[in-house]
Amino acid sequence: MKMGFLIRWLLAFVLVCATYNPTQWNFVQWSLANWSTRMSITVLMGLILLIGYIIYLRATLRSIGGFGMALVVAVFAALVWVFSDLGLLDLSNPQLTTWLGILALSLVMGIGLSWSLIRRRLSGQADMDDVSE
Repeated sequence: MKMGFLIRWLLAFVLVCATYNPTQWNFVQWSLANWSTRMSITVLMGLILLIGYIIYLRATLRSIGGFGMALVVAVFAALVWVFSDLGLLDLSNPQLTTWLGILALSLVMGIGLSWSLIRRRLSGQADMDDVSE
């Protein structure tokens, strides 16, 4: 299960980073620079990213719901607050806060996609979607 969650989270992290990150290597920057010359590729890549978000967000909303998503974000925000209070994080750096946002969003999606596995492991109960006929 540990490796399954790690792979799901890593794929969510790649999806969010591919969409936007504080470097020049992301879809938003690339599409803004190449819209007029590479419109067809930009639309295709945008649709592929959209499909990835639909898969992740639909599974996340079905498994942990809006309240669960807010709770994961709140725990992450509290953790960041603790690290900031201890002087371990400098939140005045906009690149760092962007990376923390990317990490938070990817964690929400990774946990959401893996929640049935986590719940089964903790409670010993399978979800209805997990039962094979």
